[in-house]
Amino acid sequence: MQANAPAATTTLTARALLLDMDGTIVNSDAVVERCWRGWAAEQGLDGDAVMKVVHGRQGYATMAVLLPDRPMEQNHADNRRMLAAETADVDGVVPVGGAPAFMAALAALPHALVTSADRALAEARMGAADLPMPEVRVTAESVGASKPDPEGFLKGAAALGFEPADCIVFEDSEAGIAAGRAAGMRVVGVGPRAAAHAPDVAVADLTQIRVEPSADGTITLRVVAR
Repeated sequence: MQANAPAATTTLTARALLLDMDGTIVNSDAVVERCWRGWAAEQGLDGDAVMKVVHGRQGYATMAVLLPDRPMEQNHADNRRMLAAETADVDGVVPVGGAPAFMAALAALPHALVTSADRALAEARMGAADLPMPEVRVTAESVGASKPDPEGFLKGAAALGFEPADCIVFEDSEAGIAAGRAAGMRVVGVGPRAAAHAPDVAVADLTQIRVEPSADGTITLRVVAR
Protein backbone atom coordinates (compact mmCIF):
# COMPACT_ATOMS: atom_id res chain seq x y z
CA MET A 1 0.00 0.00 0.00
CA GLN A 2 1.38 3.39 -0.97
CA ALA A 3 1.96 5.77 1.94
CA ASN A 4 -0.06 8.97 1.97
CA ALA A 5 1.81 11.96 0.56
CA PRO A 6 2.74 14.60 3.15
CA ALA A 7 0.40 17.57 3.34
CA ALA A 8 1.52 20.56 1.29
CA THR A 9 2.51 23.65 3.25
CA THR A 10 2.73 27.35 2.45
CA THR A 11 5.25 29.42 4.41
CA LEU A 12 4.82 33.12 5.20
CA THR A 13 7.15 35.33 7.22
CA ALA A 14 6.18 38.48 9.11
CA ARG A 15 7.21 40.65 12.01
CA ALA A 16 3.69 41.18 13.40
CA LEU A 17 0.20 39.72 13.02
CA LEU A 18 -3.03 41.75 12.98
CA LEU A 19 -6.13 39.78 13.90
CA ASP A 20 -9.75 40.48 13.14
CA MET A 21 -12.08 39.04 15.78
CA ASP A 22 -15.52 37.93 14.56
CA GLY A 23 -15.29 35.02 12.16
CA THR A 24 -11.50 34.94 12.45
CA ILE A 25 -10.72 33.92 16.02
CA VAL A 26 -14.23 34.09 17.53
CA ASN A 27 -17.27 32.41 16.00
CA SER A 28 -20.12 34.81 16.78
CA ASP A 29 -22.26 33.98 13.75
CA ALA A 30 -25.23 32.85 15.86
CA VAL A 31 -25.48 36.22 17.64
CA VAL A 32 -24.87 38.22 14.46
CA GLU A 33 -27.64 36.30 12.70
CA ARG A 34 -30.11 36.87 15.53
CA CYS A 35 -29.45 40.57 15.90
CA TRP A 36 -29.12 41.52 12.25
CA ARG A 37 -32.05 39.48 11.00
CA GLY A 38 -34.14 41.19 13.69
CA TRP A 39 -32.96 44.59 12.48
CA ALA A 40 -33.64 43.62 8.86
CA ALA A 41 -37.22 42.68 9.75
CA GLU A 42 -37.71 46.05 11.47
CA GLN A 43 -36.58 47.82 8.30
CA GLY A 44 -38.58 45.62 5.93
CA LEU A 45 -35.38 44.27 4.36
CA ASP A 46 -34.62 40.76 3.20
CA GLY A 47 -32.63 39.00 5.91
CA ASP A 48 -30.51 36.95 3.51
CA ALA A 49 -29.53 40.08 1.57
CA VAL A 50 -28.59 41.86 4.80
CA MET A 51 -26.42 38.98 5.99
CA LYS A 52 -24.35 39.19 2.81
CA VAL A 53 -23.00 42.63 3.76
CA VAL A 54 -22.87 42.79 7.56
CA HIS A 55 -19.60 40.93 8.14
CA GLY A 56 -16.48 42.99 8.70
CA ARG A 57 -18.02 46.45 8.82
CA GLN A 58 -19.10 48.59 11.74
CA GLY A 59 -22.88 48.53 12.08
CA TYR A 60 -23.48 52.09 10.95
CA ALA A 61 -21.47 51.43 7.78
CA THR A 62 -23.52 48.33 7.01
CA MET A 63 -26.70 50.35 7.46
CA ALA A 64 -25.42 53.05 5.12
CA VAL A 65 -24.83 50.42 2.42
CA LEU A 66 -28.29 48.91 2.87
CA LEU A 67 -30.22 52.17 3.35
CA PRO A 68 -28.19 54.78 1.45
CA ASP A 69 -30.84 57.50 1.71
CA ARG A 70 -31.30 57.24 5.47
CA PRO A 71 -29.77 60.00 7.65
CA MET A 72 -26.43 58.91 9.09
CA GLU A 73 -27.44 60.01 12.60
CA GLN A 74 -30.19 57.39 12.49
CA ASN A 75 -27.63 54.76 11.47
CA HIS A 76 -25.42 55.72 14.41
CA ALA A 77 -28.39 55.56 16.79
CA ASP A 78 -29.34 52.10 15.53
CA ASN A 79 -25.69 51.06 15.72
CA ARG A 80 -25.54 51.97 19.42
CA ARG A 81 -28.69 49.94 20.06
CA MET A 82 -27.35 46.98 18.11
CA LEU A 83 -24.00 47.06 19.92
CA ALA A 84 -25.77 46.95 23.28
CA ALA A 85 -27.89 43.99 22.16
CA GLU A 86 -24.90 42.09 20.76
CA THR A 87 -22.80 42.75 23.87
CA ALA A 88 -25.56 41.33 26.09
CA ASP A 89 -26.00 38.21 23.94
CA VAL A 90 -23.10 35.76 24.01
CA ASP A 91 -25.15 32.59 23.56
CA GLY A 92 -23.33 30.42 21.05
CA VAL A 93 -20.13 32.51 21.00
CA VAL A 94 -17.22 30.05 20.76
CA PRO A 95 -13.62 30.10 19.54
CA VAL A 96 -12.94 29.38 15.89
CA GLY A 97 -11.33 25.97 15.48
CA GLY A 98 -7.67 26.12 16.52
CA ALA A 99 -7.96 29.62 18.00
CA PRO A 100 -6.95 28.74 21.59
CA ALA A 101 -3.67 27.13 20.48
CA PHE A 102 -3.06 29.86 17.90
CA MET A 103 -3.50 32.64 20.47
CA ALA A 104 -1.30 30.79 22.98
CA ALA A 105 1.44 30.58 20.34
CA LEU A 106 1.22 34.36 19.83
CA ALA A 107 1.40 35.28 23.52
CA ALA A 108 5.01 36.54 23.44
CA LEU A 109 4.96 37.70 19.80
CA PRO A 110 3.94 41.05 18.29
CA HIS A 111 0.23 40.94 17.52
CA ALA A 112 -2.84 43.12 17.79
CA LEU A 113 -6.61 42.81 17.60
CA VAL A 114 -8.15 45.00 14.88
CA THR A 115 -11.92 44.70 15.08
CA SER A 116 -15.02 46.58 13.99
CA ALA A 117 -16.53 45.80 17.40
CA ASP A 118 -16.36 48.41 20.12
CA ARG A 119 -14.36 47.78 23.28
CA ALA A 120 -17.26 46.38 25.32
CA LEU A 121 -18.35 43.98 22.58
CA ALA A 122 -14.77 42.81 21.97
CA GLU A 123 -14.29 42.10 25.67
CA ALA A 124 -17.62 40.27 25.90
CA ARG A 125 -16.93 38.02 22.93
CA MET A 126 -13.28 37.30 23.70
CA GLY A 127 -14.33 36.47 27.24
CA ALA A 128 -17.17 34.21 26.11
CA ALA A 129 -14.77 32.37 23.79
CA ASP A 130 -12.20 32.16 26.62
CA LEU A 131 -9.48 33.73 24.47
CA PRO A 132 -6.80 36.11 25.80
CA MET A 133 -7.30 39.75 24.84
CA PRO A 134 -4.22 41.09 23.02
CA GLU A 135 -2.47 43.94 24.80
CA VAL A 136 -2.67 46.04 21.63
CA ARG A 137 -6.16 46.41 20.23
CA VAL A 138 -7.82 48.71 17.73
CA THR A 139 -11.59 48.81 18.29
CA ALA A 140 -14.41 50.88 16.81
CA GLU A 141 -13.64 53.78 19.14
CA SER A 142 -10.09 53.98 17.78
CA VAL A 143 -10.92 54.78 14.15
CA GLY A 144 -12.83 57.32 12.13
CA ALA A 145 -13.62 54.98 9.24
CA SER A 146 -14.89 51.40 9.14
CA LYS A 147 -13.38 48.56 7.17
CA PRO A 148 -12.90 48.30 4.15
CA ASP A 149 -10.97 51.49 4.97
CA PRO A 150 -7.43 50.46 6.00
CA GLU A 151 -7.23 52.87 8.97
CA GLY A 152 -7.63 50.17 11.64
CA PHE A 153 -4.88 47.95 10.28
CA LEU A 154 -2.53 50.88 9.73
CA LYS A 155 -3.10 51.97 13.34
CA GLY A 156 -2.47 48.44 14.56
CA ALA A 157 0.83 48.24 12.70
CA ALA A 158 1.89 51.65 13.98
CA ALA A 159 1.01 50.74 17.57
CA LEU A 160 3.21 47.65 17.31
CA GLY A 161 6.01 49.67 15.66
CA PHE A 162 6.13 47.88 12.30
CA GLU A 163 5.74 48.86 8.67
CA PRO A 164 2.61 47.60 6.89
CA ALA A 165 4.65 45.35 4.59
CA ASP A 166 6.00 43.55 7.67
CA CYS A 167 2.50 42.63 8.90
CA ILE A 168 0.12 39.81 8.03
CA VAL A 169 -3.62 40.27 8.52
CA PHE A 170 -5.99 37.47 9.52
CA GLU A 171 -9.52 38.15 8.24
CA ASP A 172 -12.75 36.38 7.32
CA SER A 173 -14.81 38.98 5.44
CA GLU A 174 -14.78 40.78 2.11
CA ALA A 175 -14.57 44.18 3.83
CA GLY A 176 -11.74 43.05 6.12
CA ILE A 177 -9.71 41.44 3.35
CA ALA A 178 -10.10 44.61 1.26
CA ALA A 179 -8.95 46.70 4.24
CA GLY A 180 -5.85 44.55 4.74
CA ARG A 181 -4.93 44.80 1.08
CA ALA A 182 -5.52 48.56 1.06
CA ALA A 183 -3.14 48.80 4.03
CA GLY A 184 -0.41 47.13 1.94
CA MET A 185 -0.45 43.94 3.99
CA ARG A 186 -0.65 40.27 3.13
CA VAL A 187 -3.86 38.54 4.16
CA VAL A 188 -4.65 35.08 5.49
CA GLY A 189 -8.35 34.43 4.91
CA VAL A 190 -10.05 32.36 7.59
CA GLY A 191 -13.32 30.44 7.24
CA PRO A 192 -15.97 29.86 4.61
CA ARG A 193 -16.47 33.50 3.58
CA ALA A 194 -12.83 34.32 2.98
CA ALA A 195 -11.70 32.24 0.02
CA ALA A 196 -14.03 34.00 -2.45
CA HIS A 197 -12.26 37.32 -1.87
CA ALA A 198 -8.74 36.35 -2.97
CA PRO A 199 -6.67 36.45 0.22
CA ASP A 200 -3.01 35.48 -0.18
CA VAL A 201 -3.78 32.21 1.60
CA ALA A 202 -7.14 30.74 2.65
CA VAL A 203 -7.72 28.28 5.49
CA ALA A 204 -10.85 26.61 6.81
CA ASP A 205 -9.88 27.46 10.38
CA LEU A 206 -6.82 28.08 12.54
CA THR A 207 -5.97 24.41 13.00
CA GLN A 208 -4.16 24.77 9.66
CA ILE A 209 -1.76 27.42 11.01
CA ARG A 210 1.54 26.69 12.74
CA VAL A 211 3.31 29.65 14.38
CA GLU A 212 7.10 29.49 14.71
CA PRO A 213 9.13 32.34 16.24
CA SER A 214 12.62 32.90 14.86
CA ALA A 215 15.76 34.06 16.62
CA ASP A 216 15.88 37.23 14.50
CA GLY A 217 12.43 38.30 15.77
CA THR A 218 10.47 37.28 12.70
CA ILE A 219 7.40 35.06 12.81
CA THR A 220 7.12 32.11 10.45
CA LEU A 221 3.63 30.88 9.61
CA ARG A 222 3.30 27.43 8.15
CA VAL A 223 -0.08 26.89 6.51
CA VAL A 224 -0.88 23.21 6.22
CA ALA A 225 -3.20 22.32 3.33
CA ARG A 226 -6.07 19.91 3.84
